[in-house]
Amino acid sequence: MEKNKILTKTGVVCLLAMLCCFLWGSAFPCIKIGYELFEVSSQQTASQILFAGVRFTLAGVLVVLISSIAQKRLLMPKKTSWGMIAKVSMCQTVLQYLFFYIGLAHTTGVKGSIIEGSHVFFSILIASLFFHQEKLTGAKAAGCIIGFSGVVLVNLSGGEMGGGMAWNGEGFLLLACIAYALSSVLIKDYSQRENPVTISGYQFMLGGIIMTGVGAAAGGSLHAASAGAYLMLLYLAMISAVAYSVWGIILKYNSVSKVTIFGFMTPIFGVVLSAVFLGEAGSIPWLQCLGALALVSGGIYIVNRVPKEKE
Repeated sequence: MEKNKILTKTGVVCLLAMLCCFLWGSAFPCIKIGYELFEVSSQQTASQILFAGVRFTLAGVLVVLISSIAQKRLLMPKKTSWGMIAKVSMCQTVLQYLFFYIGLAHTTGVKGSIIEGSHVFFSILIASLFFHQEKLTGAKAAGCIIGFSGVVLVNLSGGEMGGGMAWNGEGFLLLACIAYALSSVLIKDYSQRENPVTISGYQFMLGGIIMTGVGAAAGGSLHAASAGAYLMLLYLAMISAVAYSVWGIILKYNSVSKVTIFGFMTPIFGVVLSAVFLGEAGSIPWLQCLGALALVSGGIYIVNRVPKEKE
């Protein structure tokens, strides 16, 4: 019980959530670099799906392997948990990353990282309106509107960051956000009945196998340009293995709003890391970019200021 209390402390939740957001933020430039290392172009949709599938299959294996070694027994879900695992896998891995990988290939890493931040607001709306896990107050609604306006701003700005929304670029990234938000709500619910790490590991394996099969059947292929390609793939798998396992654990002991509220740091990390590693810094209209991030952060702050609801 003492461990549970520690995991509900705001400081601990903040540190763990920030670690997850840093890892997810680093995924934006790393996926684009991974495309280059495996010679996957923006037009090779099947290869993008195959790349994602291999990554998540490996992530699932890592979660199960590391957890099994730590517990000195094979990590296995309950018989009644396979349905839950399948649902989470479909939302969190298959649908989210199907849209995410294709969408990111048709937009910049910086722009994609900011749009991805909107999953915070979708999570709050879905948890409140559809699953009734918490109340949607006026302050939460205002925060969602203000934060989402940041997403709109970055799409209306000029230059390389603007140009509106491409259905297979920014549009797909928004669909990925909705799928991810739904998975967060499902994990919050299911983690009361099954170990969140177990759910994470097996849903990754299931989703990864499905995506690998779809990508391969559609004619996708991967060609490693160097040994660094495999190291990048391993890092991307570790991002998922660590971040989603930790995220699932803190979701188990805290409300969806309290946890997902820190998700605004993902686009901030994504913007900075994309600018550094993808060489996008020179083409970014920083005023619009900072304005969008300010709106996103402002919306998060308003939601975070909501008084704690009675248990």
